[in-house]
Amino acid sequence: MSGKLIGVAIMIIALIAGASLYYLQVYHFYAEVETPDAVELVSVSTGEPEGIIADTITAIDATSSPIRYRACFSTPMSHSMLTESYELADGAIPLTAPEWFDCFNAEEIGEALENGTALAFVGRENIEYGVDRIVAIFEDGRGYVWQQLNDCGQRAYDGTAVGPECPARPTESN
Repeated sequence: MSGKLIGVAIMIIALIAGASLYYLQVYHFYAEVETPDAVELVSVSTGEPEGIIADTITAIDATSSPIRYRACFSTPMSHSMLTESYELADGAIPLTAPEWFDCFNAEEIGEALENGTALAFVGRENIEYGVDRIVAIFEDGRGYVWQQLNDCGQRAYDGTAVGPECPARPTESN
């Protein structure tokens, strides 16, 4: 009889632990951003980020990871105007957002980037070490922002030698 009680206790603890992990990953660490950053794109001429016209910006972020930022917005700027003025992003892959942040659909954005109905731009390079902000804009003016590891960030986090082409890692002060 005591074996059954131990088995039931283990199952209850596992259920509680699983539910807690799910809650922490999907809800706890994320928070809506009260005053989202302006949407910026890196200018072809200056190499510096410049603000663009962006309306109805909604964003979420988490302090637990530099790649948890997601935002949705709209812009009246056309693809032709944007491609003449701003740097396109190579290898942009939208990262998923929690289901409750329903304006951001990574699968739809990814398909649109593949078929050309959306374009990805560099929003800001190295917003944190090894992390770039990417902005995707659809032909109809819908826009989405996320942060993803760049080449230096991928090498730094997987333990590969970073190399001289990457900026120096910031030192952490304790």
